[in-house]
Amino acid sequence: MSFLKKLAPFYSLTLFYMLVSIILRIVLLFHPITQASFSFIDILSIFSIGLVSDFLVFVLASGFLWLYLIFISNAKYLKPYGYIHFGLLIALFLYIYSGKSILTEYGGALPEIGLAFVGIKTFLFGLLLFSPRNRNKIRYWLFAFVMFLYVVLILQNAISEYFFWNEFGVKYNFIAVNYLVYTNEVIGNIMESYPVVPIFGTLFIVAGTIAYFIIKRSKIYIEKIPSVFEKIKLSVIYFAFFGIALWGIPKLALAENSPNVFTNELQSNGIYRFYLAFMNSELDFFKFYKTLPEQEAYTLLNNQIPNLKPLSSTRTIQSDSAEIHKNVVLITIESYSADFMKMYGNDQNITPFLDDLATKSLLFTNLYASGNRTVRGLEAVTLCLPPTAGESVVKRKDNKNKFTTGSIFNNKGYQVKYLYGGDAFFDNMEDFFSGNGYDIVDKKTFKPNEITFSNVWGVCDEDMVNKAIKTMNTEAQTGKPFFNHWMTVSNHRPFTYPNGKIDIPGDAKSREGGVKYTDYALNKFFTEAQKQPWFKNTVFVIISDHCASSAGKTELPVDKYRIPAMIYAPGFIEPKHYTQLMSQIDIMPTLFGLLNFNYQSKFFGQDVLKPDYKPRALIATYQDLGLLKDNVLTIISPKQQVKQFGLELQPKEGVAPDFQIYYDQKPLKKERADLINETISYYQTASDILKKKKYGK
Repeated sequence: MSFLKKLAPFYSLTLFYMLVSIILRIVLLFHPITQASFSFIDILSIFSIGLVSDFLVFVLASGFLWLYLIFISNAKYLKPYGYIHFGLLIALFLYIYSGKSILTEYGGALPEIGLAFVGIKTFLFGLLLFSPRNRNKIRYWLFAFVMFLYVVLILQNAISEYFFWNEFGVKYNFIAVNYLVYTNEVIGNIMESYPVVPIFGTLFIVAGTIAYFIIKRSKIYIEKIPSVFEKIKLSVIYFAFFGIALWGIPKLALAENSPNVFTNELQSNGIYRFYLAFMNSELDFFKFYKTLPEQEAYTLLNNQIPNLKPLSSTRTIQSDSAEIHKNVVLITIESYSADFMKMYGNDQNITPFLDDLATKSLLFTNLYASGNRTVRGLEAVTLCLPPTAGESVVKRKDNKNKFTTGSIFNNKGYQVKYLYGGDAFFDNMEDFFSGNGYDIVDKKTFKPNEITFSNVWGVCDEDMVNKAIKTMNTEAQTGKPFFNHWMTVSNHRPFTYPNGKIDIPGDAKSREGGVKYTDYALNKFFTEAQKQPWFKNTVFVIISDHCASSAGKTELPVDKYRIPAMIYAPGFIEPKHYTQLMSQIDIMPTLFGLLNFNYQSKFFGQDVLKPDYKPRALIATYQDLGLLKDNVLTIISPKQQVKQFGLELQPKEGVAPDFQIYYDQKPLKKERADLINETISYYQTASDILKKKKYGK
């Protein structure tokens, strides 16, 4: 029998993976979210470099297949070796079961996983050992299962990549890594958002059919088990390709350097992108980004934020008037884009309450979110800090005892709480807020009779409204002012909420429904709040955490960062429009200015109502860091890369000038070195202060 035929399990699965990759790239290439045109060179790169990368990635992924195949043997069941082997497996199982193994020391689910794996391995080995007559049949079905599992995983990965692209317009990135950590929420979200049974039913039928033909072609390996010499040859060939893959995959990733972002995304391998995102969850600014001499960076920062102390962001905020200790309620709305609102051109009437409230508030019409995740929004309004490279400070280990908006309120004698309808464990919120002086009110604090509706993300916003009113009533009775930060949850996939509340059914699972229900719940909150004696002494800050989508033609599509924000306090704050460019990190320092607070500030955010404020906005992903200023978007990225785009307004008919949000982003013809240096200054100094732990309270 030809040795090459015994390689059939490898090359059959490899060819199948390559075919799936080609189909997936074609599908994503013509996906509606892929908003770009491609040259012949782009197409060539996508399908040539991309497929070579796919081949090498699958070589690494087939390491488990190699391990399985290389140990298929009849010799290991011969006496006495078979019994010794079986005895060792039983001993290992009992060792893990005893609870004294190294797996138990690591904790978590690892002991259970180890016990299940060794238990199954022991059972199967015993079955093959003590049933020699059925050994070939059992081995065939085990082989069939392994091949079927590979086919399922290949198809499942393709489906996952498609849905991830459908949601974000990119291959796997740090968001995918983040979601993997919170398995319960993510699996629950998938179960509630998509027709899981039809999808997986079809998946298993298709996978079974494909696996049948692959098994038929490659079963020669178990029918004529290779000799020791043939296994050595097989291993030499595999490790040769394995070495080439280890060397070649990173080299090919460097070729993802097209100015067309979608070309780079389509050219990349999703599995390798996931690996990179996992390994690079925290980016060292000083290692990967262009920098300035330390003194120059801080001097430039001082030009933007006056009166800083040397090599810091610290400055004294002093008011000419007496402090006003009103209650403050900060509401951050989940996934709430500016273009959901009527004033920004939406004609669906899905935000009737906030549309009305905006006319009675100090409305910030030109405000940009720091990032595209909830933790970035929470970081922005709590730390008032630029979105530094890597994960949000909320998710980092060194996230406690920071200088926060909560610490300022605490120092003023306020009661400080964080309100969240879900489990605050998600996204590390509980650890962050409790470690920075906030009391937590989340789903765990709800009594059963306080929950009328919930999904995987938590209780509906109406239930949180009722809880918030009760909490604030209790706080008001103490005679001390309160600061409550409420994070909504209902405007999140799967967009389910109680039926009969709005004109979009709660089981329709539509984003428009999620938006309108959140608006409905906020209306209920303010209706109830107005009945309370503390209402007239309270300032309400309403702002989105981030936009509903972050996909676009460039790394940082500015229209995907524009969010609504307003401060409402009838009889205290005059309704008007503030139209200057500003950042999400500025909203709370501006509030402190309205309250005439005196404090030692470390915030990078500023009071935008002060005459020395210089309009700008800071927007970012976890690695692309941007500055919006003078109608120019400057982006600094790893490998010391810098890009600049001129912003040309694309007016939308029927929308007032202050509410136009769509821009054509064209590469700047002439470099603005001053803006590049200013961008570096903001992010370098913020990274430096965090690295040197100088942002404590």
